[in-house]
Amino acid sequence: MAILGTGVGLAEVARVRAALENPRTGARFRARVFTAGEQTYCDERGRGRFESYAARFAAKEATMKALGVGWGRHAGWLDIEVVRAPGRRPELVLAGSAAARAATLGVTRLHVALTHTADTALAHVIAEA
Repeated sequence: MAILGTGVGLAEVARVRAALENPRTGARFRARVFTAGEQTYCDERGRGRFESYAARFAAKEATMKALGVGWGRHAGWLDIEVVRAPGRRPELVLAGSAAARAATLGVTRLHVALTHTADTALAHVIAEA
């Protein structure tokens, strides 16, 4: 095993909530940043949904950092998905340009850790070969 990259992302829950609840741009933000699966998972969290959205936003940023890229042609928001089966830990699924970047780097596994409070969400990602 070799660590190819690490990334940390931090998101303020209030800012993510404001973006999602914005009557003019909220739906567009949700569709541009979060996959349908992420939206379903977060919305099912009820009162904790904004913390879950913020944690996923932080995870996407951390993944981009672990891959050595920013948002753009090498990784789009929807190319990175946080999935979590019941009773299991969260996992990252890459598609599109993010998957291509990971393949170019030789990434064989991504590790993700998520945590949040009512105010902030943190994600840490390790890219492994």
